[in-house]
Amino acid sequence: MYYYGQDGAVFCALEDDLALPRCPAPAEKVPLTFLFSAPPEGRRCSFAVTDPRQLTAEEGVAWLDSRRLPDAPTLDAPVARAIENGELRAVNYRHPFWRRAPLVTGRKTGKKRLHLLAVGDVGSTMLLGLKLLGGDVLDTIGICDLDPKVTERWEFELNQVVTPEDPQALPRVEVVAPEQLFDCDMFVFAASKGVPPLGAKGDVRMAQFEANRGLVEHFARQAREAGFSGLFAVVSDPVDPLCKAAYLASNRGEDGRFDGRGLLPEQIQGYGLGVMHGRAAYYARKDPRFAAYLTDGRAFGPHGEGLVIANSIGRYDDTLSRELTEKTKTANLRLRELGFKPYVAPALSSGALSLLATLRGQWHYGSVYLGGVYFGVRNRYTSAGQEIESLELPQALMERLEETWEDLARIL
Repeated sequence: MYYYGQDGAVFCALEDDLALPRCPAPAEKVPLTFLFSAPPEGRRCSFAVTDPRQLTAEEGVAWLDSRRLPDAPTLDAPVARAIENGELRAVNYRHPFWRRAPLVTGRKTGKKRLHLLAVGDVGSTMLLGLKLLGGDVLDTIGICDLDPKVTERWEFELNQVVTPEDPQALPRVEVVAPEQLFDCDMFVFAASKGVPPLGAKGDVRMAQFEANRGLVEHFARQAREAGFSGLFAVVSDPVDPLCKAAYLASNRGEDGRFDGRGLLPEQIQGYGLGVMHGRAAYYARKDPRFAAYLTDGRAFGPHGEGLVIANSIGRYDDTLSRELTEKTKTANLRLRELGFKPYVAPALSSGALSLLATLRGQWHYGSVYLGGVYFGVRNRYTSAGQEIESLELPQALMERLEETWEDLARIL
């Protein structure tokens, strides 16, 4: 292991020829960052290291079970200690914004400012959840919509919602102009041009992709121009390909080529898997055959076709898991058959509750960049960066995850 130091920071790497000043191994309490080298477009710029094998392994679906990664390199004591303490951040030295990575995904102290784009059915329901539940982590919620009467209505009404004890305990709601959208810590994209009508059949989320793709690309480019350093959250359907579209659009220069000078891949996250977890839990409470999901189950992959529900990690049953997956995946169609659009549970489970968990540094479900694909997993942001949950997964489950990952890779 080789050590480098610059501007008070200490780095380590397996390469001995980085263009940084060399330094001795650090003392025990000195923060350490591991530098690796990889093509910027196919890797996260930075991540929290939880297993030594992640230092040299190619990023992909195998990261969901670290046992499947290649053998780890030999580590010096300072590096091993940093991993054990959950303090080691890995950063891609080849990324043009590699120095910016800790500022984007390191947990910041103090209350945050969140901006919400579009206050329709999903956005307004999400707004209610954020207002009522976010007082510990949110100072202000900025709202923006094409219809100024809509934002005026919600600013007027929600700022009259206060607790009996303290009228200032809940976050303020403010109207923000489009040019101010990225003056915040978290931007939430809830706009949609293509909401399928009641009675629509099949996987209606993919029918929305082309309609919403242009919108998310427009705001991703705006984030690039603003030098946005917060989190770019995608709630509109289908979240996984829209995240990838936003990432690519923000990282193309005027010539249309990828230059890596926009949003970092880990700066973008899709929020659609939370409600799939919620729907799986709903059926698990109703049917004792699925009860293990409530304590040991997991949801993976996209919000829609390709979803993978595991009835249990420790007692995985492939037949039960596939049945529960199908029930979960088609639950929205049942609500449409009743004559209602399925937006309340998504706005709260995938939206408000998951967004607040993100800001609190808690585990949550979200679609994250994994080897060039936005893929739904449990994750959290720590002081060392984005951490993806890694479990001991049965082979039958891994095969399902690999198939879904490959299907998502083909979309964009």
